[in-house]
Amino acid sequence: MNPRTPQHIDLKKDRGLTILWNDETSSYFSIAYLRRMSPSADMRELRKATQRNPLTVLPAAASSDNLVATDAELIGNYGLKIIFSDGHNSAIYSWDYLRTLDPEQNNPDDIAPGDDGPPHDNPLGLGG
Repeated sequence: MNPRTPQHIDLKKDRGLTILWNDETSSYFSIAYLRRMSPSADMRELRKATQRNPLTVLPAAASSDNLVATDAELIGNYGLKIIFSDGHNSAIYSWDYLRTLDPEQNNPDDIAPGDDGPPHDNPLGLGG
């Protein structure tokens, strides 16, 4: 069994996602954390902009206090797509991404995989 795939998934739409992995470890992600760390291109660019300039103005939806997951669907054996109450619906959270993202075990600094890449205005990293 692949230790990076889930054995059990429990989504509480108003609280968070709990995953029991095949290696018997578990991960918990709050809904707000999942939304902020979305692997979608727009959120990745927003995180990069915030790292470059902490005064970056966040979209109103990004600071919603009543954020919930409105729906979720498994994407084959690959991962999970979560739809959020602020309308964000373009992210697919792969199992590998979620395992790496776990704030308790692997990611105490809240850095999403791929956020260290070049900004979108220089996608190939060629300078300019």
